[in-house]
Amino acid sequence: MRFYGEVWNLANETVAREILHPALQFRSSLGSELQGVDEFLRYMRELHSALAEYRCIIDELVTTESRAAARMTFSGTHRAVWLGVPATGRVITWAGAAFFTVAQGQITRIWVLGDIDVIKRQLGHV
Repeated sequence: MRFYGEVWNLANETVAREILHPALQFRSSLGSELQGVDEFLRYMRELHSALAEYRCIIDELVTTESRAAARMTFSGTHRAVWLGVPATGRVITWAGAAFFTVAQGQITRIWVLGDIDVIKRQLGHV
């Protein structure tokens, strides 16, 4: 919940460094594979730059002691070049799912899958 509520939705880098393991393995919904908190933060900044009011809403969450899975809805206003498409000013929304591994109170691995085709259609990128 903190990962989406505080890190993604508020772009809170302090909380990110607190809850993400320094050697984090992150696969984004766009297919990028990143290593470490600094690479994740760079990616997060780029996405927030491209999508104003970027939000991740958890629609469903299943957790165990060391794992979590979430079904989500993502949205934002396209305000800068993203996926090779110049700013459109459109509010875009897409579905996704994420799978987390947790160890010693920190997230060590995140694997995200998002509906890229829906994003591209909304941006007019066919």
